[in-house]
Formats: sequence, structure tokens, C-alpha cells
Amino acid sequence: MSQNGPVGNGPSAAEAAVHRNDDEASRQRSTAPHYNSFPNYRAIQHETPNDHETSTQKQAAAAAGSGGKPSARVLGPDLLRGLLMMFMAMDHLGIALRPWEHGLGRHAEKDGVPVKEWNRPAGYLVRSLTHLCAPGFTLLLGTGVVYLGHSRRRQQGWSAFRLLRYFALRAVALTVVMIVHSLVMTAGQLWFLNIVLFALAADYFLAGALWLAADETERWLARRLARALVDNKDDDDTACARDNDMDAEQPLLHAAEGRPPTRSSTSTSTEAKAASISWHVHNGLLVVLSIVTIFWNIWLSENYGECAATSSSAAAMSEGVAVTAPAGRTPGWDDRKMDEYWWLRLWFYETNAPGVLSAFPPLAWLSFAIVGVLYARVIISSERPRRGAAGPARILMLHLAAGLVLAVAFVLTRLLHVGNLSEHCLQTPENRQPPRVGGSSNQYLASPAAFFYTVKYPPDVAFWALTLAANFFLLAGLWRVPAAFARKWLAIVLDFGTASLFFYVVHMPVVFVTGWAACVLFGHEPGPGAPPSPGGGLVSDKVIDSVFGFFAVWALCLLIMWPLCRWYGLFKFGKPSDSLWRIL
Repeated sequence: MSQNGPVGNGPSAAEAAVHRNDDEASRQRSTAPHYNSFPNYRAIQHETPNDHETSTQKQAAAAAGSGGKPSARVLGPDLLRGLLMMFMAMDHLGIALRPWEHGLGRHAEKDGVPVKEWNRPAGYLVRSLTHLCAPGFTLLLGTGVVYLGHSRRRQQGWSAFRLLRYFALRAVALTVVMIVHSLVMTAGQLWFLNIVLFALAADYFLAGALWLAADETERWLARRLARALVDNKDDDDTACARDNDMDAEQPLLHAAEGRPPTRSSTSTSTEAKAASISWHVHNGLLVVLSIVTIFWNIWLSENYGECAATSSSAAAMSEGVAVTAPAGRTPGWDDRKMDEYWWLRLWFYETNAPGVLSAFPPLAWLSFAIVGVLYARVIISSERPRRGAAGPARILMLHLAAGLVLAVAFVLTRLLHVGNLSEHCLQTPENRQPPRVGGSSNQYLASPAAFFYTVKYPPDVAFWALTLAANFFLLAGLWRVPAAFARKWLAIVLDFGTASLFFYVVHMPVVFVTGWAACVLFGHEPGPGAPPSPGGGLVSDKVIDSVFGFFAVWALCLLIMWPLCRWYGLFKFGKPSDSLWRIL
């Protein structure tokens, strides 16, 4: 008996026909994914452009129906990814229109940088919303690694080496796209502009390698545990046999009395128990690793995330845009040789060198990908039928529980002053006021803005917990959206979510060109205190600081992007699963 069913003496004609149909279906794949919100939503087969299936597709579907479930994309993550893409465009449009500062305060949220003044309320809310993007992208990246690996190994029989090579190829492809994008967007001034893409590429490969290692060692440990449990069971049975001389003479009597045989009938339960233990052990290790890889941002901080009472140098350092690297010295690094080993420093720190600007250190964001790996393992396990709550209800409870645990962790960072890179950094007017009698001197309790202030560059534990909690709460709701409803009313979100890399590359010129044109036509000269222009010709000297105008231009950018992403999605999903276009 094989994993997928009985094995005969050789391939039959019917099996060969099924393989031919599968190969033909791969070559003539539907031009859009079919969505199925995992695990129990109805799969919706997307039609071909002529709104009917070809005979080959029908045969492949019939073969899949007889031999297993048809491949289907997961709806919830696609919806979340599309939503985050829309938020990302909102974040970058804030740079193009300059209605407010690009940060929760008057500058980007950086390690050990004082906050003297809060952003205007609309800017604070928009920035808080867009904080979900990078954590959500990296979380879904780790999730996608597991889905893809599980499908290719279990259903298509890929070896570990072939899958690792695929992960490496995709990471290299993303890096090449980042380099080309950097040269185009900066007119050749920067060849390595890492404003998230390289971090995603590196973390994609690392998460893939981690999942492969966990998958191999989990099965190895399960086999060892099963062998140990069976040996213990055999020892117990042997001892019982010595006490009863009639066992060997009356085997049929024991069977008639309902006494279990010694090994054959219990082997399945023993293997299941061993697999469960191994699965939980590996999940526990992933939890520990995710915590370690976010706390090392605290441990590697120059001042462990604490600010001096006053720091004019830090304030001056924060005058740059969000991607500007801190000017402070990093422990253990010689500033005079910084340009020589920037390629080592960029893994943990923001980096600025000739032709290089990196704001997203890959290892600083690795924890989010590890959480994604853990999350996907739990979801895949939860789809299996078992006693208790039904699939959708169980999935909902898992999302809510994860969000609640992370929300509690965030609150504890505020109350216990643990896991923050902004200790003593909140120096706003309300923080400078002496605490009221009986009040708290905790800087994070001075106002709602102070409570939700977190550091993004690099992410501290508070940022990690808050943004992951919000993403899990969003997933809890999006997971329950019926596929038919999403396809009809949320098509724009799905199209963005299934063409995310294309959206990322194309939205930059769309946002900045549209923003520049809108400012020229409808903008006005900036007033006192307006954000400075980053220069470079991509941003107009005029600004649009109306909230209504900001969201109107944002909606226009999305409408421009929609047909482009839809076209690319149709093109992409018309390619075989191993095509380079599918990798991108």
C-alpha cells in the first residue's frame, strides 16, 4: 500500500492515460487559479476565456476526482496579500503626495530615535495600517513555502534537493528583479535598493530550507519513536506471554475473547502517536526559533533600544526618509571600513554604501517567515478530519487564538518594558508632563498614540506581536469569505493578491507618476512644517494634504493597476507549474 493508494504489479493503461491527461492539463492550464478557502470551502473552477472547459481539462478533473483532490489556491492568504498590496500603495503614495510625515511621529520609526511630536491623526492611522504590510508579506511567504513544498513533495514526488533548488532559484530571481528595479527607479544611482524585496528573497530561501529540514527530521524522529514504542510494546507482550503458558496453545481463544494481538492491530495507532509527538516537538522548536530570531534585534541593538534623555544627534539622524540608515555606530563595526563589508552588515542592520541602500535586513525579519512556516503546518494538520469542531470552526478558532496570544504579548511589552527598541524615546508633550498623582510614569500609557508606537527599523518585539496579531485577525475574517462571494465582489483584491510581485514592481512608477501629475494639477505649495521633498524628480514640489484628495488619488492608482495585474495573472497561470513565470 502506497501513500496515495494501492500499488499494482505495473502501470495500467488507465494509469498511463491519467498521466497523459495530467501532463496535457499542465500545458493547457486554466488561465486563472481556482480558489478554495482551505480547508472546507467549495472549489470554484475558473473557466477558460471562452467560459467553458476544454475536454482535456475535464478529463484531468475527472482523473483528479478519482485519484485525489484537485489543486486549488488558498483563498484567505490571497485576499490578505491583495489587501496588503493596496495598503502598500497607500504607504508609498504618502511619499509622492506628502500629505503628512512618513512615520508615526515626524520621522520613521527607528531603533533608539526620540519621538518629539506625533504625526497628524490621519497620517498616524494610515501609517499604522501600512505597518501590517511587511510583516504580512513575510508571514505569507513562510506560509507559501509550506503549501508549495507539501504539494510538490506529497503529490508530485519532488525530492528534497529538487525543492531546495527551486527555492534557491526563486530567491535568485527575486534578487535579480530587485537589482533591475533599483537601477530603473534610481536612474542608475543605486543598484541595490532593498526596501523589502531582497529581504523577502533571502527569507524565502531560509524558510524553505528550514521547512525541508523540519520535514525530514520530523519523519526521522517519528520512525525512531514508533520503533521505540513498538519495542516497548513487544517487551510488555513477551512478559505477559511468559505468565500465561496457554497463550501459544490457544491463539483462537484469545481472538474470540476480543483480546488484541500483540503488534499488527496496534501498529497504526503506534505510528500515529509517534508522528503526533514528532509534529509537536518540531512545532515547539519553531516557536522557540521564532522568538529567538525576533529578540536578537533587541540583543544586537547598540543601546538595547534605549534613548538618552535628550539626543540632538539622534534627532538629526532621523531627518531622512524611511529608508535612510541610522548614522549611529553599530557595536563591533569599524565605521571607517563600513563600505567594504556592507554585504555582511546588511543581514542584520540597515546599510548605506555607494550604490547600496538597504532598509530591511533579512535576518531581522526572519522571525515573521518562521511564524508563517509554523502557521501553515498547523493549518494543514487542521484540515484532516477528526473528532470535535468542524474544519472551518476549528480554523477560525486557531486564527483567533493566535491573534489573542500575540495581542497579549504586545500588551506585556508595554507594561513590562520588554522587547521594545523605544525605551525612554517618547518625548512628546504628553510624555514630558509629570504624571498625575496616582498615575503611571510608563511612557507607553501617556496616550493611545504612545501605546501603539512601535519600532519598524528593525522590528522590535512589540512591532512583531502587534502586526502579527492584526494579520491573524484579518485572516480569521478573510478565511470565512465564501469563494463565490470573493470572486464576484472582491475580484480586485484577488487579482492583486495573485500577482503580488508584478504589483510591487509596477506600482512604484504608477504611484509616483500619478502622484506627481495630481500634485501638478491639483496641488499647492507646501506650508510651514510640511514634509521635505525627497528630490530626484519623482516627487513634485507641490503637495496634496487633503485626506479626501489623498484617498481619491490612491483609488485612481488602484484602478490603473487592476487591469494590468489581471492581465498578468491570466498570463502567469496559463503557464506550467515549473515555468519561470510561475516562479515570479
